[in-house]
Amino acid sequence: MAIFKILVLLLLSFSCFCQAQLSPTFYDQSCPNALSTIRSSIRTAISRERRMAASLIRLHFHDCFVNGCDASVMLVATPTMESERDAVPNFQSARGFEVIDQAKSAVERVCPGVVSCADIIAVAARDASEYVGGPKYAVKVGRRDSTAAFRAIADSGDLPSFRASLDELSDLFLRKGLNTRDLVALSGAHTLGQAQCVTFKERLYDNSSDIDAGFSSTRKRRCPVNGGDTNLAPLDQVTPNSFDNNYYRSLMQKKGLLASDQVLFGAGASTDSIVSEYSRNPSRFASDFGAAMIKMGDIQTLTGSAGQIRRICTAVN
Repeated sequence: MAIFKILVLLLLSFSCFCQAQLSPTFYDQSCPNALSTIRSSIRTAISRERRMAASLIRLHFHDCFVNGCDASVMLVATPTMESERDAVPNFQSARGFEVIDQAKSAVERVCPGVVSCADIIAVAARDASEYVGGPKYAVKVGRRDSTAAFRAIADSGDLPSFRASLDELSDLFLRKGLNTRDLVALSGAHTLGQAQCVTFKERLYDNSSDIDAGFSSTRKRRCPVNGGDTNLAPLDQVTPNSFDNNYYRSLMQKKGLLASDQVLFGAGASTDSIVSEYSRNPSRFASDFGAAMIKMGDIQTLTGSAGQIRRICTAVN
């Protein structure tokens, strides 16, 4: 019995040690210029294309929700492995892969074999948010990269659908260790970026009462009932390239572009009060968004000797 207790204590200690490895100062000794190098690369990419800020935040989200924050989303297909890039929620939709590759190359020139692709994705999301006016939060680093991709998981519902109900969204986030406030705060990333017509066309033409008539009419101009599926529309029609709280104001006016956005407000939704709070208090939204991003970045991380530090982000060593 005593031996059993000792083994349990050792296992708990090992588990705590692995978790403790995630820290904002993880690279302070091994690669002190890592974060500044990533930051410079990301800022250059967004200065060339403002929309890239939204793409990089979304890429971190899509990485973390599929088997954890392990850069599995970066892996390209091989004869023995399907890529998450080809999963329905990502195919011809997820963007920013080349920006992460460029940041990785820059870091490799400074500290070869030290900084993981998973950490670069997490840091890039923070830097992208900050560049366009979002909060600057302390990213915990020390993740390692997966040695496999998980397309089947990406296709099985671990990434939210643009048609998802509030209950479906809440259940998914809960499975990832995220609560209702985290859900509403992270959804606020839709203050940036654009969506393809195919993801909101149904909402425009189903005669629903949860969409503003003028907003619907405007969106129909570039999203006809037949065709135009890849045409883009801003998720936030007021300030689509700036991180602010207009997303929540739009929801209160029934001007959420995606059905999965609008379910956060209206008809007595349990999240109405949070949406209303964020619409009035941009500082609270920014603070909660940063906290939720940190929390999301902790999902199923590989640390210690698990996984690997990839030499290039698109392939296993």
